[in-house]
Amino acid sequence: RDAERKPYTKRDGERKPYAPRDGERKPYVKRDGERKPYAPRDGERKPYAQRDGDRTSRVPGRSSRPPQGSERRTGPTGPQLPDDVTPQDLPASARNELKTLSKENAEQVARHLAMAARLIDEDAVRAHEHALAASRSAGRIAIVRETVAITAYALGDFALAVRELRTYRRISGRDDQIALLVDSERGVGRADRALEVGRAVDRSTLTTEVRVELAIAMSGARLDLGETERALSELDIPELDPDRAFSWSPGLFAARAAVLEELGRVDEAQQWQRRAEVAAEALGAVDADLEVIEIDEIEEIALPAEEDIAPTVESDGSGDDESDAEEAER
Repeated sequence: RDAERKPYTKRDGERKPYAPRDGERKPYVKRDGERKPYAPRDGERKPYAQRDGDRTSRVPGRSSRPPQGSERRTGPTGPQLPDDVTPQDLPASARNELKTLSKENAEQVARHLAMAARLIDEDAVRAHEHALAASRSAGRIAIVRETVAITAYALGDFALAVRELRTYRRISGRDDQIALLVDSERGVGRADRALEVGRAVDRSTLTTEVRVELAIAMSGARLDLGETERALSELDIPELDPDRAFSWSPGLFAARAAVLEELGRVDEAQQWQRRAEVAAEALGAVDADLEVIEIDEIEEIALPAEEDIAPTVESDGSGDDESDAEEAER
């Protein structure tokens, strides 16, 4: 990802932003070593988006709460769907979640979800509109609520993202979007709550990728509270290996660089930032070579020497006691 970091990655036709459920790279952070994961706490824009406690929708003319209902077809029908978007554009695992719907409704919802995936990098507003259209017809399907949450997050509507992520967790029983929930709590100005949510999860049940992203989000919450030393300690995890690069390494290295800079340890910060850049470049080269090939097992790839910080690139092989009262039926 280049200078404009988008909230999701879409490296091939299968890895859609709305439903990586298998340890693949999560949609909300692809820290590429070029942009620091945290910005100074001085009113500037934060990495995930503006963290100013604003609970209002960032989309003009839309209330923050999306329409709900199971197969309910009231209200606007949603944005137009191009003829070339088909239900098959949605991964099979995602389509399986729509089997409780009628055939016609399932196909329409699948097309809206596929369109949200197509648009998320280039037009998050339109992607969110498609997610809301899917929600109007299938509001009790986990992947639909997850998609609404992710697109809301991309827009900076963190209050909606929090609500939809809680609903997603309640419906699915999964914690694979816990880091996004923690960061969304930061987005509405509740850093203390973000830490509480993150601590409530048994990290041993999480995939490595999710565990790393949670550590980064928790570190960010510590920074929000001015607890810089503790922010650094949140990143002291086994996955912080400067000699090897996994999919999560650029973000983890860059997060550490940002915290070290906050601590005034500039030389160390620069070293970790350079590691993040080298890892991102190496992983990008691997991605380009792989094209659409999926690799399940760990693969080690040797890199040319880059002073003393070039890592070895590896690909990863690899459930809140949220109050349901907060997520009561709307």
